[in-house]
Amino acid sequence: MNFSSSLIEDAVNEFSRLPGIGKKTAMRLVLHLLKQEPSDVLRFSDVVSRMRTEIKYCLYCHNVSDNSICNICADSSRKKSQICVVESIRDVMAIESTQQYSGLYHVLGGLISPLDGIGPESLNIQSLVNRLEQLQAEELIMAISPTIEGDTTSYYINKKLKHLPVRITTISRGVAFGGELEYADELTLARSILSRLPIENIVSGAP
Repeated sequence: MNFSSSLIEDAVNEFSRLPGIGKKTAMRLVLHLLKQEPSDVLRFSDVVSRMRTEIKYCLYCHNVSDNSICNICADSSRKKSQICVVESIRDVMAIESTQQYSGLYHVLGGLISPLDGIGPESLNIQSLVNRLEQLQAEELIMAISPTIEGDTTSYYINKKLKHLPVRITTISRGVAFGGELEYADELTLARSILSRLPIENIVSGAP
């Protein structure tokens, strides 16, 4: 792709670094911005810059937040007796969109994957243990994608929490094995949340 301007080329290269954005799509986005009013482009860049520099992570659940405590954890109407463990922030958004869950969350920030160099110490697992010891929650829901890494993570967390009197369940396998939670349709995800299973049904065969 030939560029008549190094400024355009630099902008296209930056946009194409985003997931799912190729050079042609990046070029369309850059040319679109070039047609906008300078004030609109400045507002766009300011919003992105503020998002990156001012975003916080909830001290309790590690969800993204404008404040030190996210809106979900701060909501007095949420069930403190339930904590839903998810891999990522996107999974929180996916479950919230079903409107079938009213408890709290805990974002792990990934899954155990030795091949990728991701061990338990790289995730928000110890903070989950500490949180459960303080909250004395009644149920921990493992809403993790049904993959090998997901089952390994669930198995590890289940072992770490053996000393606590908390009931550990997992979403039902309406979400196909190997599927990503964030890509499940809302109806399937809602049914999986409502039809929870004892965690032993899943982790008994894990390594």
